[in-house]
Amino acid sequence: MLKIECLQGDITRQTDLAAVVNAANAQLRPGGGVAGALHRAAGPELDAACRPLAPIQPGQAVITPAFALPNRHVIHCLGPVYGVDEPSDELLAACYRNAMELAEAHRLASLAFPALSTGAFGYPMAEAARIALSTVRESGRHCEHLGLVRFVLFDAAATELHQEVLDTLQAGK
Repeated sequence: MLKIECLQGDITRQTDLAAVVNAANAQLRPGGGVAGALHRAAGPELDAACRPLAPIQPGQAVITPAFALPNRHVIHCLGPVYGVDEPSDELLAACYRNAMELAEAHRLASLAFPALSTGAFGYPMAEAARIALSTVRESGRHCEHLGLVRFVLFDAAATELHQEVLDTLQAGK
């Protein structure tokens, strides 16, 4: 049974998890937000490992070692730009599903997600949280190895919103 947690924190400091998910850009390059933070914490080796894997399309996910991060792997997902990449809901769900499939294929027991596409890509937080959490719950039913998914959120408002959505989904079992 997959356990899902929501907490406010720093995705670069999830020392107890096997992998973290990067809210990547198509070229898998360092940038702002989550991508910038993960690349800075991992060191230049992460950028070098990403280059041959780029470009990726919205909804796609690829995996690299985590280098100086306290995790074994980084899974890089390109979320949709809201209002540009369509159908945005299906592409966002594909990010979460594909990341979990990669984690499962690599026999990873735990994974941290940021709120994909909600920063510079403009996805409304409430809708993104609903898609993310429902997709993770559904995909979790098919996981043999993955036992914990943690949503690591930037601020208290996002954390509270994700927890409310999760509580609602779990109540409607």
